[in-house]
This record gives sequence, C-alpha cells and structure tokens, in this order.
Amino acid sequence: MNEEVSYTGRYTTDSRDQLLAKISEQLKPARFAHVQRVEKTAIQLAKQYGVEVEKASIAGLVHDYAKQRPDEDFIAAIHHYQLDTDLVNWNNAIWHGVVGAELIKAELGIDDEDILNAVRYHTTGNRYMTKLAQIIYMADYIEPARDFDGVEKARLLTSQSLELAVAYQTKHTLLYLLENNQRVYPKTIETYNAWVPQSGLKD
Repeated sequence: MNEEVSYTGRYTTDSRDQLLAKISEQLKPARFAHVQRVEKTAIQLAKQYGVEVEKASIAGLVHDYAKQRPDEDFIAAIHHYQLDTDLVNWNNAIWHGVVGAELIKAELGIDDEDILNAVRYHTTGNRYMTKLAQIIYMADYIEPARDFDGVEKARLLTSQSLELAVAYQTKHTLLYLLENNQRVYPKTIETYNAWVPQSGLKD
C-alpha cells in the first residue's frame, strides 16, 4: 500500500517501512490497520488539496501512535513536558492527540510542527488548522471503515471543501457529546466557534 510515497529524510530519519514497524509495536492489529487506512485517505486528500504527500503520509500513520498507552504514561508525560495542568482532568480521547504529539517527538524524532499539530488537533480540532491538520482531522473521521450516520455526507463534503467538512465534523461531534451528556473539552468549543457559525453549513 502507498508504495508511491518515498520519504526524503526531511521529516523523519526512518523509511516508511521503518516507521510502520515502530508504530506496529505500539498498536494492536485493528488500530494499526486503522492508521494505515487514515494514511491512505490522507494521501488522497493531500493530492487533491495541494499538500505535501510525504507529510500527509507521516501524519496519518503517527496520529494514533500513543492511543493505546496506559493512563499513567500520559499523566507522567503531562508533568514531564510541563503541559497545561488541566489535561490531567481529561482522558485518552484527548491525551492521545495533545500529549501523544510530545511522545512522537521524543520517541520517533519527528519535530515538524505542522505534522505534530495535525496529531494534536485530530480529535479536538483547533481555531486555526493548516490544510495538513484539516486533512488528518477529516481522514480520521471518514476513512473507509468508518460507518456512522452522516459519514457519507462527511465524505462528500470532504471531496468538495475541506473547510466545510471540518465545520460538519466539528458540529456533529459536539452534537454527539451533548446528546450523550459527555464533557466537552474547551478546545472543541473554540473549534466550533471558529469553524461552524460562518461556514454556511446547512446541516
């Protein structure tokens, strides 16, 4: 899969195969298959929207690198990297992006901020997201194995406008959290305010 992506050494000293091997050590098979589907989707979107394919490949593969770490690893990392102390009050859904980016930097040697921000924001969104961050946000949401009410609409919007797709995902994620009486991470509300009201989104 994706043999056409050759790594130049600018963003990681690993080849794609070497990076895959390191990621596979961190993830169970189902999650490992997911990150490869996200990579494939991200590459397709990068080609459509003029984003560097190598960066899309790397960000897609590493976005869930820390997803299956124990909670105590994240708590330790929050303190070690002197991150926002409020993070200790959240959970894996938030940590694996926001804190995971620090672990990717430390353990994989990837320090490109565009790639790291794409990981940081892939579940919460952000007020400002580069095209790469928007692509990873959407690729994670619409990869081929995703099956939920509205996913086909999300796929259609993503093919038409990244910005509109980001607004759609943000709105529907917030609705899901509210309908299920879930806590809402503050950045998710910031993302909603930045992307949805002016988007022209119809539903």
